[in-house]
Amino acid sequence: MSDPLIVSAVFGSDDAAALDGLRRAHFPPERNQLAAHLTLFHHLPPSVANELKHRLSQLTRGVPAPQAWLGGVMSLGRGTAFRVESPELEAIRGDLAAAFASLLTPQDRAGWRPHVTIQNKVTPAEAKTLQAQLSASFARRPLVIRGLASWWYRGGPWEKHSSHNFA
Repeated sequence: MSDPLIVSAVFGSDDAAALDGLRRAHFPPERNQLAAHLTLFHHLPPSVANELKHRLSQLTRGVPAPQAWLGGVMSLGRGTAFRVESPELEAIRGDLAAAFASLLTPQDRAGWRPHVTIQNKVTPAEAKTLQAQLSASFARRPLVIRGLASWWYRGGPWEKHSSHNFA
């Protein structure tokens, strides 16, 4: 199998529903193939599938969920996202990055900017309008991270590889 693996955080059900509702409302429907998500890694080689599953299990088993917050509205140029703040999740990602350092793509080696994309592939004017609308009522709030998951990327919707819940 040559399809790459993606790693994401898994939201609590209330946060997942709210963020996915915003994504459905503002993401171009023809491009919206995924639920709202927080990507930790965009492309790990399939050769690490078993090791990745083991590491994700070790990082979550018996471990309290990391504290996280939606920290603000973020511009993606041609889209809009919510910035995620979580030193604990950043440390988890750092551990995984160190473990797979020699296999990371340039995108995954670059600095991590944790965010949840609500809108993408629109005109800059459309993005700015949504950013202003969301910013007007935004207040920093907790974000529940329930677990970590890995996914096969097969060109469209992601296919689940493994899922691991925090204690």
